[in-house]
Amino acid sequence: MGVPGETSPFLPTGVEVLGVGTAVPDNSYTQREILDAFDISDQRVRSVFLNSAIERRNLVLPPLLPDGTRGTESQGDLLRKHAGSGVAMGREAVLNCLKESGARLEDVRYLCCVTSTGLLTPGFSALLIKELGIATTCSRLDVVGMGCNAGLNALTAVSGWAEAHPGQLALMVCVEACSAAYVFDGTMRSAVVNSLFGDGSAAVAVRSAADGPSPADRGPVLRRFSSRIIPEAVDAMRYDWDDDHGKFSFYLDPEVPYVVGAHAEEALGNLLEGTGLRRSDIAHWVVHSGGKKVIDSVRVNLGLSRHDVRHTSGVLRDHGNLSSGSFLFSYARLAAEDVARPGDHGVFMTMGPGSTIEMALASW
Repeated sequence: MGVPGETSPFLPTGVEVLGVGTAVPDNSYTQREILDAFDISDQRVRSVFLNSAIERRNLVLPPLLPDGTRGTESQGDLLRKHAGSGVAMGREAVLNCLKESGARLEDVRYLCCVTSTGLLTPGFSALLIKELGIATTCSRLDVVGMGCNAGLNALTAVSGWAEAHPGQLALMVCVEACSAAYVFDGTMRSAVVNSLFGDGSAAVAVRSAADGPSPADRGPVLRRFSSRIIPEAVDAMRYDWDDDHGKFSFYLDPEVPYVVGAHAEEALGNLLEGTGLRRSDIAHWVVHSGGKKVIDSVRVNLGLSRHDVRHTSGVLRDHGNLSSGSFLFSYARLAAEDVARPGDHGVFMTMGPGSTIEMALASW
């Protein structure tokens, strides 16, 4: 074991988290309000919504018709929602992140945008550069379609860029307009998805830790990343074409929580291998809010307490599953709590299609 606060020879310098910013649409709905908005009376479907451990979600629902019902959106309508609400949320998240980081728009040298709720060409990176007036020489990357795990996949790439460009600010923003991917058909397949996901965006700013500590104590250093794909569960989480409705739609296999949980310990072992750290050395857990059963499965398989996943459960309760940006919403709550101390270690964890478990090791 190393001395608290001392960098282990097994851990590269990494990148420092300077700040995080989040954003959600203005309208927030309880689960019961959503059921009533679409006149859903099937007790099985209502039970899925009302027993989800979710109280509210921020969503951009279909427009109200003169008779008070909600309209049906075409795939074109959904793509326009994805673009319009996505840019608005992304813009707010970036500005909030830069404010917390003590940085300016002109400081941004690398922008990575992550989304799985629609396909745009050009992507959100180009749209946000135009919208925000970021330098036209800013390097950029769009990560599209990887799902809920994608935030850490992208942060791996962003961290690599930051380490290769000391002194320069890199930014990742997750933009997930999940209401642009909903199919409302009253079936149990769509009910599970529609009961779970919310709209939101989260941005994080990093720079090479080799530049020395920040003037203010802003956040941890991300030391290393690990990935574990489960090929036999490749079809367990999908976003594909629904012929019956002429739209893309999500599919979640009921076994997803147990598949993820069963491989969580192995994934953690891969992350900690060679560091001299054990699971008991991890003081802070920043886990993707994948759903009540997913959180419970991860908690049981990793031997975590409910306190360990309090921020994850809180984000699920207040916003639902925010896809790739969920873990940053949880991290924002941890940062606001101000309980992390020099020498502490933390694990960031996301899960998604593949099936995939992504992890990052952080130290304060």
